[in-house]
Amino acid sequence: MIFLLLLYFLMMPIFLFFIIALIFLPYGFTAYSFITLITVPKQIWKIARSKNIRKNHAIEHATINVLEQSVGHELNISGLSQENGFYIAGIQNADMVEEAAIRGLNLLKQGHCELAIHRRCGTDIAIANFTTALVFLVLLISTGTVRILNIIIALIISNLISPYLGQYIQKYFTTSCAVQNTGIVGLQYEIGRENYSLLYRYFPRGYFIKTENYD
Repeated sequence: MIFLLLLYFLMMPIFLFFIIALIFLPYGFTAYSFITLITVPKQIWKIARSKNIRKNHAIEHATINVLEQSVGHELNISGLSQENGFYIAGIQNADMVEEAAIRGLNLLKQGHCELAIHRRCGTDIAIANFTTALVFLVLLISTGTVRILNIIIALIISNLISPYLGQYIQKYFTTSCAVQNTGIVGLQYEIGRENYSLLYRYFPRGYFIKTENYD
């Protein structure tokens, strides 16, 4: 009897928390969906309107693809593009990073634009979130009900279509293979992060590959 009472008092808070989560989860997801529909297009547009960021994004992807091809498997690498270059974090060998960047850029110039696409790009994650939010809100409006089933359906549909949509957005909006007049002018271990925005300050430390356009 004592054991059953202890079990009851231990499990009841967990059970209540689970019930409350089930009740409020759809409402929280609704708010998240509205925010996502606003923020993701703004992020994509910010990159799409900058030719330099799109070029550097393509070179960043090409660099990561070359690195992964050289070792024959996926690597735990992070990349982040700016107007004047891009970061690569997760590789300690500076020569290896620089060689991959130079080779990646040369391959892009030779027409290997498939290297500008990477399936673990942040663009794909953003598009997956956007697709999930959009499908969920369409279901919400069409059914007039806020329920967990709508979230599950939205996640399934997003999982099916977002990989293809993400690669399309990468190809036509967030990367550019027009790098014929772009060159790599230096590589340095990135320091002084305190002078950057909050996003860059907490990005993993790595190498910054500086680029320059000659047109």
